[in-house]
Amino acid sequence: MSEAAAIPAVVSAVQAAVAVSPLIKMEGVSKTYDAGELAVQALRGIDLGIEQGQMVAIIGPSGSGKSTLMHILGCLDAPSAGRYRLEGKDVSSLSGFQLAAIRNQKVGFVFQTFNLLAKATLQRNVELPLLYAGLTGGERKERARQALARVGLEARAKHRPAELSGGQRQRAAIARAIVNQPSLILADEPTGNLDTKTGLEILDIFDSMHAKGETIVIVTHDPRIAERCERVVSIVDGQIEDDTLSRDGSSSGRLDTSRELWTGPAATARPHSPVGS
Repeated sequence: MSEAAAIPAVVSAVQAAVAVSPLIKMEGVSKTYDAGELAVQALRGIDLGIEQGQMVAIIGPSGSGKSTLMHILGCLDAPSAGRYRLEGKDVSSLSGFQLAAIRNQKVGFVFQTFNLLAKATLQRNVELPLLYAGLTGGERKERARQALARVGLEARAKHRPAELSGGQRQRAAIARAIVNQPSLILADEPTGNLDTKTGLEILDIFDSMHAKGETIVIVTHDPRIAERCERVVSIVDGQIEDDTLSRDGSSSGRLDTSRELWTGPAATARPHSPVGS
């Protein structure tokens, strides 16, 4: 069977496992980058579970490993060790071609720099993931229209990115992320290039999406964004330092990811693997 013919089977296997597993399950995930004689360990034994419908912030200083974690969550990179299951399917050892299929159909990305095609209209930008997915022209047009309408940009469908404000460009990027109706939305510093007021408007869109049951993971260094999420995972030196489940970001309890149970106000932070394990 060719790799292209295998794509539907890979995606179907992911879908079949949804009902019995967390959306995301990482076990002992590590990532090491080989830089000649110097090996850089970006992640060290990450154990992480994320349920369908959660809105999670991943926070940490520069160099903490949060971007590497996002790349693995989004199937942009593979772990050096450990297991990553997305909707019950182990994607740790899939080929690059198979990972591309998962990214297209299961993950929506929102980047700080928008990553829109400058010469294409918003309609065309939002349609692009659907083109890769093989939808017909009519289906692409209608799905893109619906996605733009969700972020308040239906009337701007024929405009190009240069004709829009930063906030409108980020709205368009969100529309592109959701057009394929992905299982997971990953946002990397989504308000980093926006003023405070516009950034809050973008967070309002994420809140609305979360209220509809969509799963959103936001990578950020901004504690104000973390406060808007129901769960905050703190990464330091490639390890999870803290994992707090609370809508307002307060330390009212911890998520015990080894049992995937909310343990309540008296709980203590879960144990972590030692450095280098």
